Amino acid sequence: MGILQMFSLEGKTAVITGGAGVLGSEIAIGLGKAGAELAIADLASTDKIIERARHEGIKAKGYFIDVMDLKKIEECAQEIVKDYGKVDILVNCAGGNMKDATTSKELSFFDLPLDALRKVVDLNLFGGAILPAQVFGKIMVKNEDGGSIINISSMNAFRPLTRIPGYSAAKAAVSNFTQWLAVHFAQEYNKKLRVNAIAPGFFSTEQNRYLLWDAEGKLSERGKTIIAHTPMGRFGDPQELIGTCIWLASDASEFVTGVVIPIDGGFNAFSGV
Repeated sequence: MGILQMFSLEGKTAVITGGAGVLGSEIAIGLGKAGAELAIADLASTDKIIERARHEGIKAKGYFIDVMDLKKIEECAQEIVKDYGKVDILVNCAGGNMKDATTSKELSFFDLPLDALRKVVDLNLFGGAILPAQVFGKIMVKNEDGGSIINISSMNAFRPLTRIPGYSAAKAAVSNFTQWLAVHFAQEYNKKLRVNAIAPGFFSTEQNRYLLWDAEGKLSERGKTIIAHTPMGRFGDPQELIGTCIWLASDASEFVTGVVIPIDGGFNAFSGV
């Protein structure tokens, strides 16, 4: 067997929650190109990403999921197992921030609505990690060859960023939960079922565009500060998450569990001096 064969995902089924989103869809296509068969689950329509996958010669099917509704997650999981027979890889890409949970000149920390903060924490922690891990993890612990769960943390988990307290707190909790679940599954259920996370740095997407760019399409002061503190001097491209995800999903990382890997152009390593 060639050395690169350890990175192959041939014969594996990958579930990607939030798979219709910018980051989720790129990760999904990357896993598919590495050989995985894809179950792309999202609250939004998966038609475009399924069409793209099939154009690339990847076996893929879309599913409806509401990661905030345990019953809907269970229904989705049942459909996937019925179609594919198993789940080897789970990538939890559902998440995001809200403008109402972000401080600004118009909205102080003291006036942040509890409802908005709670939605951000619930979406990123419970919907983005805990609930899918409960449902799909129950299926995956039965795998003789184990499997891989990949959560999406953030730079905010290493150092909280200004203006987004709910999102920062939630992603820090995702990192902590990732480590907890890695230990729990290995000790209690299946030593071959691994749980890790990636922590993307700054990727310019529709979700955070209002924070990084002004109305004229120029970098905001926040955007300039981020670039100045990123040694590589640019924002990331969603495709740059793929390599790490393939590694974590494959046998190449079979002794890796409970880690949170920054993909950030050096942001986390830079002290600012």
